[in-house]
Amino acid sequence: MYKKSIIASLILLVFQLAVSAQIRISGTVYDENQNSLPGAAIYLKEDQTVGTMSDNDGHYELVISSQKDAILCVCFLGYLDQEKKISPSLHQITENIYMKPDKDLLKEVVITGTRTPKFLKEAPIITRIITSEDIKKVDATNISDLLQAELPGIEFSYSMNQQVSLNMQGFGGNSILFLVDGERVAGETLDNIDYNRLNLDNVEKIEIVKGAASSLYGSNAVGGVVNLISKNATEPWTINVNTRYGSHNDLRYCGSIGFKIKKVSNIITFQRHAVDEIKLVSNELPKEEQEKNDITKIYAHESWNIKDRLVWSPSRKVKIIANSGYFFRERDNSQIKKERYRGLNGGTKAIWNFSDKDQLEGSWSFDEYDKSNFTPYDRKDLRDYCNVQQTARLTYNHTFNGKHTLTTGSDYMYDYLMSYQFVNNGSHIQHTADAFAQFDWNPIKQFNLIAGLRYDWFSATKLHHVSPKLSVMYKIDNCSLRASYASGFRAPTLKEMYMSFNMANIFMIYGNPNLKPEKSHNLSLSAEYMKKGWNVTVTSFYNFVDNQITTVWNKEKKGMVYTNMSPLQIGGIDATAAMKLDCGIGARISYVYTHEKAERGKPVLSGTRPHTMTAKVNYGHDWKNYGLDVALTGRFLSKVQTDQFTTDGDFETTIKKTYPGYTIWKLNLTQKIWKGIHLSTIIDNLFNYRPDNYYNNSPTTTGTTFSIGLSMNIEEFFKE
Repeated sequence: MYKKSIIASLILLVFQLAVSAQIRISGTVYDENQNSLPGAAIYLKEDQTVGTMSDNDGHYELVISSQKDAILCVCFLGYLDQEKKISPSLHQITENIYMKPDKDLLKEVVITGTRTPKFLKEAPIITRIITSEDIKKVDATNISDLLQAELPGIEFSYSMNQQVSLNMQGFGGNSILFLVDGERVAGETLDNIDYNRLNLDNVEKIEIVKGAASSLYGSNAVGGVVNLISKNATEPWTINVNTRYGSHNDLRYCGSIGFKIKKVSNIITFQRHAVDEIKLVSNELPKEEQEKNDITKIYAHESWNIKDRLVWSPSRKVKIIANSGYFFRERDNSQIKKERYRGLNGGTKAIWNFSDKDQLEGSWSFDEYDKSNFTPYDRKDLRDYCNVQQTARLTYNHTFNGKHTLTTGSDYMYDYLMSYQFVNNGSHIQHTADAFAQFDWNPIKQFNLIAGLRYDWFSATKLHHVSPKLSVMYKIDNCSLRASYASGFRAPTLKEMYMSFNMANIFMIYGNPNLKPEKSHNLSLSAEYMKKGWNVTVTSFYNFVDNQITTVWNKEKKGMVYTNMSPLQIGGIDATAAMKLDCGIGARISYVYTHEKAERGKPVLSGTRPHTMTAKVNYGHDWKNYGLDVALTGRFLSKVQTDQFTTDGDFETTIKKTYPGYTIWKLNLTQKIWKGIHLSTIIDNLFNYRPDNYYNNSPTTTGTTFSIGLSMNIEEFFKE
């Protein structure tokens, strides 16, 4: 009995010593504005197996067994890593952590190229990022204004009836996939979506991946992907109002209201934009001079755009996102009628991190785009176009050994199209389904390989297709070498298969249900040099495109018919050099050379300019009560010679057409004049360029224009 008591006492003593050796460390992780950061990683530098994550309120708690001095490490994507020395003289320690944002763009997190978060400098797929700061400096109203200012090799021009068309390094709008938070945009006109829908309020950043991306995103991604990523509300409350007024009564005003209360955050934004008719060619000119211009005026238009984004995190492992939006645009393209365009979208997404290694994501999205003709005299509004897309997606990620990631998933899309371009304003439906898998392999720190495979099925054509993709990256000190191959494809659209449209009583345009899918092979090689504040990237690219879909003249039908064209080769070089100094001076210059080659004797119908360049020089600095940001941006586009079908005779003859080159510069001056109040002044077309004649590929500028803007962040008025 005596021995048992001694043993029990010894066991109790050992237990008490073990408990006394345990040190409990707790606190909250904050950003620079004292907002809590959920999901931050906290661990011991000496033993990285001892760690935890901050919860939805940014709170963490960590138990260590050593009484020796230790270093606590804290990591959060987009912020600089923090280290705190812990001297455990007490059993209970409170240590709040304040994170500082990492302003090095190379440490920006990207998701579009891989579907999983990766630092920009570690992504084997070259991704161009346009940040919210870049958007502010350009002060663009919609996506077309911004991309032309920031990216070479891209041009927005006018097609028939002043509908906007895109050309990006040889690929048209039907080959560039635009996404909003990873979801497709419904509706199109002349093979392009309505870019006015993509306004830039509440956009956190834009990620651009050039080249075939079909292994991840399916049809329409042959030429690349542009993904607009929305902001989330991160502060207790925010209110922003801003307006801009410029030449031609160009008036834009916007507002946003956001809040974050415990596990719920929401931000709603609205924008109205209107501009008067712009006369490009004077009516006083002789008739023969006026007829030299394809465009003589730009129609007046007005648009409204409203968006709402809600985020709910019921637990540390679950996040639910809901969004909705409404768009309205009206164009005064005729004295007797107005064209109206409407968009309605919504959706929800749920993300479940059910373990440290496993994540499941499910989403559903809805997008409807309508067109109608409104006649003011009788107040009739007749809808003649409606495209509805509903998409359901399920994605699963599993991480092996903390560094290799397997991504699998599947999509289903319902696509409904009613159009005035179909017989008797008819409608057609297509169902598409796919399955995809991707493996992100990181055997060593210097090497990364991503391999992907996607299977797609289309109901209207009974088409099924497999698209592979392979990307590798190897890092040597401050240099990164990348190589990638991607197989792309684009399935025929409902319009291209079933169109039957009378083109202004001149000729008919017919669809073709027997069209083959466009296929492409994309190769790219790149070298990148990175050092703090400096970045130089050079990329060579080659695309082989087969069965490109376009319209050609058909003698039997005496009209234009959609058909597959002969192979086309697109190659070139993409180079960028950028710097950002601590003194506030930054600069970037980007150049793209693009060469298109068709089979011998076949016309090259594209208007891709062989040489394009963009440049930016900016300076920014904040003093105690004043801030200044000056940005000078310019773009250069070389002349281009292309083949065009003539309207004489049988529409089969082509002629050579040359579009001249041009250069346009813009100066932006933004001043922070008080808490949350920013005043901007913009001088566009600084050197007063005007084309000799206005044609579809010319800039529709009347010379130098001026605008002034005011932005106020109301919540900053009340901060100390």
